[in-house]
Amino acid sequence: MSPEGFGALLELVGMGREAALIGFVVLLRVGAAMALVPAFGEQVVPVRVKLAAALAFTAIVAPAVAHRLDALTEGPAGIALALASETLAGLILGIGLRVLVMVLQMAGTMAAQSTSLAQFFGGAGVDPQPAIAQILVMGGLALAVTSGLHVRLAELFVLSYDLLPPGRFPGPGALAESGTARIARAFALAFSLAAPFVIGALIYNMALGAINRAMPQLMVAFVGAPALTAGGLIMLLIVAPLAIPLWFAALEGYLAAPFAGEP
Repeated sequence: MSPEGFGALLELVGMGREAALIGFVVLLRVGAAMALVPAFGEQVVPVRVKLAAALAFTAIVAPAVAHRLDALTEGPAGIALALASETLAGLILGIGLRVLVMVLQMAGTMAAQSTSLAQFFGGAGVDPQPAIAQILVMGGLALAVTSGLHVRLAELFVLSYDLLPPGRFPGPGALAESGTARIARAFALAFSLAAPFVIGALIYNMALGAINRAMPQLMVAFVGAPALTAGGLIMLLIVAPLAIPLWFAALEGYLAAPFAGEP
C-alpha cells in the first residue's frame, strides 16, 4: 500500500472512531429514554425490540447533534462525564413521558374503584391494573403510535440537547420542583379524566341511600350492584372516546415543550 493510501486509511479509521463515539454518547441518552417512553418502553415489548428501536433513533438523532458532542468524545474524562450526564438526561425525558402513561392507569383505577369494577379481570396483564385502566392505556398508546409518535420522539430527542445541554447536570432544586409540578398535574389530569365515573358513582350512591331509607325492606345492594356495573360499562363506552384525545393533547404538549410552564 502506498503512503497516500495508508494515510487515507488512517483518516477513515479516525472518522469511524469519532462517529462511533458520537453514536455511543447519543445512545446513552436515547437508550435511557427508550426504556420508559410510551409504546416502545412497555413491559410487553421484548428487550431486543427496545434495543433495535434505540439504535434506530440513535442513527436518526446523531447526525443532527454531532457538532455539540465534541467535548464529550475527547478522552476518558469526557466519556465518563457522558455516562453520567447523558444517562440522567435520558431518564428525565423518559420519566416525564412515563408519568403521562401513568395518568391513564390512575384514571382507569379511579373509574374502576368508583364503579365496582376494580377486580374485573384485574392483574390479567403484565401490569396488575383494572380492566378499565388497561383499556384506556391500550387506546391511548394506539392513538399515539398511529399519530406519528416515532416522529415526535425523534424531534424531542433533538430538542432535548437545547433543553438539557450535553455534559451538564440539571440543578437538583429545579429538578425537584419540576418533578413535583409534573406529578401534581398528572394527578389533576387523571382525576379530570375519571371525574364522570366519580360523579356518576356519587349520584348513584346518594340515590341508593335515599331508596334504602324509603324502603328498608328492599335489598338495595342486590338491585343496585348490577345497575352500577352496567352504568360503569355504558359510561366507559361514552367517556373513553372523549378522554383519550384529551390525554393525547397533553402528550403532544409535553413532546412539543417538555418543561413549559414548570418552575
